[in-house]
Amino acid sequence: MKSLQVHIEISPELYLKNPDSSELGRKIVSHSIELINDLGFEGFTFKKLGQKINSPESSIYRYFENKHTLLIYVLTWYWNWIDYRLVFATANIDSPLEKLKKAINLLTQAITIDQSVSYVNEVLLNEIVVSESVKAYHTKNVDIENEKGFFKAYKKVVQRVSEMVLEVNQEFEFSHMLVSTVIEGVHQQKYFAAHLPSLTDTKKGKDSVSEFYTNMVLKMLE
Repeated sequence: MKSLQVHIEISPELYLKNPDSSELGRKIVSHSIELINDLGFEGFTFKKLGQKINSPESSIYRYFENKHTLLIYVLTWYWNWIDYRLVFATANIDSPLEKLKKAINLLTQAITIDQSVSYVNEVLLNEIVVSESVKAYHTKNVDIENEKGFFKAYKKVVQRVSEMVLEVNQEFEFSHMLVSTVIEGVHQQKYFAAHLPSLTDTKKGKDSVSEFYTNMVLKMLE
């Protein structure tokens, strides 16, 4: 039986032509994820992407204004996918504490391929989120892009989990700071584990990152 395909909606602000509307557009997205992961964002260009997909560089510019907006597009896809998973995973949990634990686990656990999405490699995309995502908003134009809603998907995830934090402890003053610290900290620890292992305490075969942040959050909310 064929599994139901999940459709991830992305704001039209992030593209010139919806890449989800054509085979070429979907190829641009899927292969850009592979190429950014292989080369790093600095080494990635539309010329190299065009060569990889056997399409003129100009065809990519019909979908995206530049590689910066393409990066934000794939990151937005990721956060909308995470938000979908959060809603699905916590929908039937009545206990606020168990719901929050489930959300933290989802935000901290290793990513696996989602068979309900056909053309995006979530594992590679997560690696880009870990290593490249700060380059999307550590820019001179961040305030302008924020006003346009470029980071709405990420903020929606933080808001959703922040509300779960307040369900557990409505007196807690720093719910957004706590959640964004967990998310960014997870990325940092995963990056350290892969490249600078002496800066972290992760252990092979143990989900140390998830355990650390779950314990940290629950102790802060006591």
